[in-house]
Amino acid sequence: MAVNYSAKEEADGHPSGGVGVPGGGGGGAQQRLPAWQPILTAGTVLPAFFIIGLIFIPIGIGIFVTSNNIREYEIDYTGTEPSSPCNKCLNVSWDSTPPCTCTINFTLEHSFESNVFMYYGLSNFYQNHRRYVKSRDDSQLNGDNGSLLNPSKECEPYRTNEDKPIAPCGAIANSMFNDTLELYRIDNDTRTPITLIKKGIAWWTDKNVKFRNPTGDGNNLTALFQGTTKPVNWPKPVYMLDSEPDNNGFINEDFIVWMRTAALPTFRKLYRLIERKNNLQPTLQAGRYSLDIAYNYPVHSFDGRKRMILSTISWMGGKNPFLGIAYITVGSICFFLGVVLLIIHHKYGNRNTSADIPN
Repeated sequence: MAVNYSAKEEADGHPSGGVGVPGGGGGGAQQRLPAWQPILTAGTVLPAFFIIGLIFIPIGIGIFVTSNNIREYEIDYTGTEPSSPCNKCLNVSWDSTPPCTCTINFTLEHSFESNVFMYYGLSNFYQNHRRYVKSRDDSQLNGDNGSLLNPSKECEPYRTNEDKPIAPCGAIANSMFNDTLELYRIDNDTRTPITLIKKGIAWWTDKNVKFRNPTGDGNNLTALFQGTTKPVNWPKPVYMLDSEPDNNGFINEDFIVWMRTAALPTFRKLYRLIERKNNLQPTLQAGRYSLDIAYNYPVHSFDGRKRMILSTISWMGGKNPFLGIAYITVGSICFFLGVVLLIIHHKYGNRNTSADIPN
């Protein structure tokens, strides 16, 4: 067996002590590498526990208080309860004509001061299913004319209908949320509509990079989508989603928001924005409101639920107390362990634990 010695060992004229080398007359070779190993003593471990606790607990309290200061109001309008105004729409189908409508009156106990975000929420809807997530054609959604007329086979069984390619194809697009929500303020039995902004709800990269309409005359989407058909469950084709050209077709923001699939079966997606117009007045004053719903989206067949959520945001995003609770919990555990270890060290650390060894 050949043994390679280091250059230093050759310069010294002998290998360093270590593993014996067969046939080498009892010599040996050993590789020396720099290493660092922490020595865990009470003087290093205890301060670390206390420092982590003293840092994490204030951060957790700050995040938790910030999250609790976010205003949020939620309405479940599924209609499973017999007393619900939407109970009459519970068994609605995708192609109900005219759509079933219902109105829910509610009262805001506290004003919403800053910009308000309106979400729709779904429960027991598994957008994270593997076949569901794959059921789309990103080339088609990016405006590729070839994929428009010849969608990917991943879209099956929502690839074609009546021998025409579906645009947009796939199960995600086919199941797009299509309830219509309108908000009104009630003053002395007079209903005043709240302005709901439908633009600016999608990610910039989705709106400007991932989703594009087919190339051609952008002002004539009907001609661009000629030769295609709408998804099976849609009441109208993709080029009629909106009357504004910069929010129609594949770049419709409601459609883009839906196509970004959720990771959990209970989720919410941004529906509309309510901007604050006057710094002297809250965005939504405390008082009576009503929610008008065009109930088009069936969820009762899979025991799903539908919600409307009004929420403000802070520097850390929407209302989510988990992060603050996690910081407080970790910090408290570290501080508690630090106290326990300090007591143990103080009580037993000075004892002479060495055993006398007789000669």
